[in-house]
Amino acid sequence: MTATGVSYSSASLSSAAASRRIFKITTKNLPVLSCRRKPIKDFSSAVENDSKLASFGRRGMLFVTAIPFFLNLHESLVGLRANAAEDYFLVKEEVKKVLSKGKAAGVLRLVFHDAGTFEIEENSGGMNGSIVFELDRPENTGLKKPLKILGKAKAEVDMIQPVSWADMIAVAGAEAVSVCGGPIIPVQLGRIDSMFPDPEGKLPQESLDASSLKQCFQRKGFSTQELVALSGAHTLGSKGFGNPTVFDNSYFKILLEKPWSSSAGMSSMVGLPTDRALVEDDECLRWISMYANDQDLFFQDFRNVYIKLVNTGAMWKPSS
Repeated sequence: MTATGVSYSSASLSSAAASRRIFKITTKNLPVLSCRRKPIKDFSSAVENDSKLASFGRRGMLFVTAIPFFLNLHESLVGLRANAAEDYFLVKEEVKKVLSKGKAAGVLRLVFHDAGTFEIEENSGGMNGSIVFELDRPENTGLKKPLKILGKAKAEVDMIQPVSWADMIAVAGAEAVSVCGGPIIPVQLGRIDSMFPDPEGKLPQESLDASSLKQCFQRKGFSTQELVALSGAHTLGSKGFGNPTVFDNSYFKILLEKPWSSSAGMSSMVGLPTDRALVEDDECLRWISMYANDQDLFFQDFRNVYIKLVNTGAMWKPSS
């Protein structure tokens, strides 16, 4: 038995050797043959053929010379993909250790408030970790606690492989959705943190009507459909849209019921003014109805727009 697991008998080996001897050619008594090139009738075609042969030879040499380069490049790319996958797994595992269903809404809100400052025309804001400098702003009230929670996970990751706040928050938001029963959302790593806070007054205000809200999101590069899908994140938390720790399409179902229209009990406190405004807009209402009737569609669209959100305005490490 050989190292490859294939066995050979002595008989087979001798048979193989005999076969090789049968076809062995000796040159001892062979006559010497001489070759003469045919007379050149068309000089130009002969030159062309020689040029082609020479060109092929040069290309062949270049190809052979380049083989080691491409092999090394392939190995490097495979290594980079492996390292990126390991880093992503590390971040996810540390986030899972500090994240629970009860903390998911706050972590997801952290994502929206970091990425939501993006403006296309100004090319400012976005998913850049600047939220760490903006916690004292009125619109970011309550975000110190979820950031502190993620800080514990980040410290563990940093001891092995440094990770930016932008990457940490982006991955944590995706895990917050997943842990509460929502779609699994892959997140690419490599964002660079900003060293300064983003300009103030860039987040959508809670008092906007549907028309103003759509214009606000358009300035950030998001369509009406994407606005409605992102708003579905309000199904988590204490805004009154179903179970506060379950990510599903209850938000849209309850919007269609308009419970705030009733003055009885706490139903009048459901949602933000912007939530209520969406259902009064025909274009938004069309998507609200679709998501209320098809949770899989909502999950698919939310997954896609979340990826877009956490990539919007991000600064990336140069690929090596």
